[in-house]
Amino acid sequence: MKQYNVAIIGATGMVGQRFSLLLAEHPWFRVAALAASPSSAGKKYKDAVGKRWAMASPIPEKLADMIVYDAEADLQKIKEKVDFVFCAVNMKKEEIKALEERYAKAEIPVISNNSAHRATPDVPMIIPEINPDHAKIIDAQKKRLGTKRGFIAVKSNCSLQSYVPALHPLMKYGVKAAAVTTYQAISGAGKTFETMPEILDNVIPYIGGEEEKSEREPLKIWGHIENGAIVNASAPAITAQCLRVPVSDGHTAAVFVSFENKPSKEEILKAWAEFSGEPQALKLPSAPAQFIHYFEEDNRPQAKLDRNLENGMAVSVGRLRDDILFDYKFVCLSHNTLRGAAGGAVLMAELLAAKEIGRAHV
Repeated sequence: MKQYNVAIIGATGMVGQRFSLLLAEHPWFRVAALAASPSSAGKKYKDAVGKRWAMASPIPEKLADMIVYDAEADLQKIKEKVDFVFCAVNMKKEEIKALEERYAKAEIPVISNNSAHRATPDVPMIIPEINPDHAKIIDAQKKRLGTKRGFIAVKSNCSLQSYVPALHPLMKYGVKAAAVTTYQAISGAGKTFETMPEILDNVIPYIGGEEEKSEREPLKIWGHIENGAIVNASAPAITAQCLRVPVSDGHTAAVFVSFENKPSKEEILKAWAEFSGEPQALKLPSAPAQFIHYFEEDNRPQAKLDRNLENGMAVSVGRLRDDILFDYKFVCLSHNTLRGAAGGAVLMAELLAAKEIGRAHV
């Protein structure tokens, strides 16, 4: 496999830190540049992050002394060093859209963890095991942008990475409606217990924008390409509530689901056990060998015990049982900064690099 030079845009933030750990020893991608806000520019990475380093592992030695670029002012310098960039910045939505399009129009592909372009019709929002075919929309996007190489591809919101993978293998039974309550870790807000003391002994019943994303984004993932745009699926109907809970990492979802053609419990378990996608077939470096793991124990999955399953890239499911209002109910878990954020973005980049269509893009 060809080796690619990459940059992390937003390297000092929570997701940027996770990117640095995932990419420091990646077999295909070499970190050639780090970028952040003007306040970090010109500093060594270890100094720019300082006490804000929130990962359990230390800053990778090979990145610690790299000088941080200004993500906006130093675009041309970054372009000279990299083949594509990972982007996870903390800016206003319109500023993020403009920044990512600047990079794309400068012929730098952007693999984005940001939400700004998720609703853009010709920007693919890819969960690699579920909708890898949406990469085909990149040609239409490049035509709109007037680029040869530059494009933007985004990953979906972290909240739905637990339950959409569990629902997807069951779509063949006609998923009609789903009600979801997510219990989301504080790292999803870029926080630790030190920086978010108000979460201790508490549950906060609102996360701005999460419920809308949790209800709408799955429909784009399950949509189809038509006339140079991704057309959202019309079903299933999803209603969501999203709560912030005192957990460091790992988003849990309680799911209730109804079907057009109700499967048996055995059929559901078989669908989960047998489901795999292109990342598994291609043996991508970050792909879990078993995407969906089912626990028979009544008290699993648990964030503390199961979030790091398969290097944090697997989805855990448990407590499948009948429901008196819906057909079934179950509980899901995924690691929100790995599968749900940086890890999912790295896996998407691996997919684009490995596929024939990807080699023309990344």
